[in-house]
Amino acid sequence: MTMLQLNVKILRFNPEVDKKPHWKEYKVEAPDNAQVLDVLHLIKWYQDGTLTLRRSCAHGVCGSDAMVINGRNRLACKTLVHDVGTKITVEPIRGLPVIKDLVVDMEPFFAHYREVLPWFINPDAPPLRERLQSPEDRERFDDTTKCILCACCTTSCPSFWANGRYVGPAAIVQAHRFIFDSRDEGNDERLQLLDQRFGVWSCRTAFNCVEACPRDINVTKAIGEVKKALLFGTTDF
Repeated sequence: MTMLQLNVKILRFNPEVDKKPHWKEYKVEAPDNAQVLDVLHLIKWYQDGTLTLRRSCAHGVCGSDAMVINGRNRLACKTLVHDVGTKITVEPIRGLPVIKDLVVDMEPFFAHYREVLPWFINPDAPPLRERLQSPEDRERFDDTTKCILCACCTTSCPSFWANGRYVGPAAIVQAHRFIFDSRDEGNDERLQLLDQRFGVWSCRTAFNCVEACPRDINVTKAIGEVKKALLFGTTDF
């Protein structure tokens, strides 16, 4: 383990006292295998207790510590110091209102998530045990089940930055998970919701979402498959 001297710049904003965001620098000593989240903890616990951030599991599962690290959307808990170097910049994710420092208001993001009906729809009475599905049918939407709703993809999207009415990549990924589930019966309604100006057609295939996703979901491919479902009128392709 190698100890490193880090120069950490954080974009700070406290709406109670600041008119606009400003950068603040900190010097931190941390091991090269530390998470960026560990570094932020060292700053908050030992240097500046006013620093505000959001985090929970610290293991890349909850998605709550998404932020812009060295210009790229990442989870602070999955980003190691030796991957980003000794000069680290940290900002809140873009396109959502900043509440304070690195904490943004996630409600607009979750509002779009709810718009696509992200739940199982099937009017048939449930069977006694489970709704059976072949391994092949399950594999069809396996990639999009990995989403943890961290908002890294949506807040890296130029179309979302341009107009927050766009549902965004994460919502479309969640819709994809059900649209291609052979047991679900809500396709018509979901596809109609996405066949709008601010639905899938606002995607400009920039691929930012793919690079930003901490779960390595092929987001652009999923969006393309939803577009094909709309154009061909079927998910059987």
